[in-house]
Amino acid sequence: MILKLNKYYGAGIVAFVIWGFIPFPLKALAAYPSGQILYFRVLCSVLILLGIMPLFRRKSIAQTFAALKLATSAEKTKFLTFTVLGGALLTVNWFVFIYVINHIDIQTGSFSYLLCPILTALLGYLLLNEKLKKNQWVAIFISLLSCFMLGTGAVLNLLYSLLIAASYAFYLITQRILKDYDKMVLLTLQLLVSFSLMGPFYSYFNAGHTLGADYYFFGVIAILSVGFTIIPLFLNLYALTELKSGTIGILMYINPIINFIMAFLYFREESTLHKGLAYALIFLSVILYNLKFKNKKKLRSA
Repeated sequence: MILKLNKYYGAGIVAFVIWGFIPFPLKALAAYPSGQILYFRVLCSVLILLGIMPLFRRKSIAQTFAALKLATSAEKTKFLTFTVLGGALLTVNWFVFIYVINHIDIQTGSFSYLLCPILTALLGYLLLNEKLKKNQWVAIFISLLSCFMLGTGAVLNLLYSLLIAASYAFYLITQRILKDYDKMVLLTLQLLVSFSLMGPFYSYFNAGHTLGADYYFFGVIAILSVGFTIIPLFLNLYALTELKSGTIGILMYINPIINFIMAFLYFREESTLHKGLAYALIFLSVILYNLKFKNKKKLRSA
């Protein structure tokens, strides 16, 4: 049992460690437009998924479409609406994150993913009537205070962080609403939606700049799509087959923590005392949010 759990924990940890190093391939493409990077990342990911899904997830594909065939018109509308919305949100999230990493700083992108799980919990409370504990409400308040502190120093950076966090948080909400459907089938459909949204703008993504799309560009895009998109997604979904979503939520913090370390130690980004205090507050809110407190009634009865 321990070996089994370690296997799933290992898959989850490796997935988020890989995502933690995503600034490397993105920075390698910093000279290229963010829209072009996104366009070919999605295209490459879609082609790979369309190639491997019929081989490894044929049963899941059949079950998904069989369930839709028997579903009510309301359920079909819900599936279509939130699949399209999920694809659009993923497009916004990836585009803004790529732009922020390459043209603002890694700290801004990292902060957004520290904020994201807490924002997701708040949206779950507001939209899905999910319960929040007292310590989680305090954590939300502290994270808002952290945002206020960052906003007083760099409003634009904060807005980018909030856009990244909000787009991914809303994306996760769409995933929860469609929780009865296979995640990889959903992802493939959402990336097809994303590519369909960007398809008409292909000429725009490849105009107005001198670099175009060369062998170097496509090589890094292949690494980004396979090594930093498909592989960690499969590992993450494998981990989710045994681990609770709450456990995955805690493991998710590995990603922005590695981003922060890279930002300061490798890319030599600088910060201020003001921003440092704001980052400290968001770390405090993360710890507080994930603390487990025993129920007083249970303690008394024991």
